[in-house]
Amino acid sequence: MRSICLIAAILFSLNSLAQGSKYDRSKEIGLIGGTSYYLGEINPYTHFGGRLRFAGGLSFRNNFDRRWTLKISALYGQVEVWDADSKDPWQQNRNLNFLNQFFEGSGQIELNFFDYQIGSDDWISPYLFTGLSYYSMNPQGNLNDQWRPLQPAGTEGQGLTGSEDPYKTTGFAIPAGFGVKMNLISRFAFSMEWGIRRTWTDHFDDVSGVYADPNVLLNERSRLTARLSDQSLSPELANGTNTGLQRGDPGRKDLYVFALATLSIRIDKKANSCWK
Repeated sequence: MRSICLIAAILFSLNSLAQGSKYDRSKEIGLIGGTSYYLGEINPYTHFGGRLRFAGGLSFRNNFDRRWTLKISALYGQVEVWDADSKDPWQQNRNLNFLNQFFEGSGQIELNFFDYQIGSDDWISPYLFTGLSYYSMNPQGNLNDQWRPLQPAGTEGQGLTGSEDPYKTTGFAIPAGFGVKMNLISRFAFSMEWGIRRTWTDHFDDVSGVYADPNVLLNERSRLTARLSDQSLSPELANGTNTGLQRGDPGRKDLYVFALATLSIRIDKKANSCWK
């Protein structure tokens, strides 16, 4: 919570603190494309792991001067990961999978390493960024070649009597990363960036705690929920003896990541390369 308040204060005060020359200020809009992935129970360590899918969106940059920028972006991402693709025998036997299609809106502060202005002689700079994001997600599981919503199913017993409430499908995240931006021709610029999002949920992949009793799921929910909850391959682990055993790691929050490229165009006056 303190991190959110701090970032909000920085975003609020940046406009008044950044007092660059009028010649250094500019505005631009951008078209974004790339990919997204995540780090969590089904992909614990591998960057760019899983079955990579398209991510994209739009951005608006308000460049206060040649070093500081406020970026507003709207992104769509997809993450698809299967235990079957893992080299870990335990994961292969667990045999879970998920597809998460999600949206993110964010406000970010960018700090250029060097003086940079779109459409000027200051044509390239690496940069760092951080800010605040808000996402909406929809995790789904594949059963019999059909994707089915996981949050309403309550695969770990969420919503049952004496169990925790269903997890939320929206939340805040802290983005942080780095990139490089460069001028192309006239008013156009190109940038590439990698950014990780720190979330406060362990359910981005619908995997967090322990296996629920399949008989309870069958009686109080449905056969579909019981099957989505436990898809173990070994017969001795698929007949109910998994109940209470570890399915995920609730102490480790999930992260999602964007690797993106942006084509931007300056939308205000033509760049002026003169200094103040």
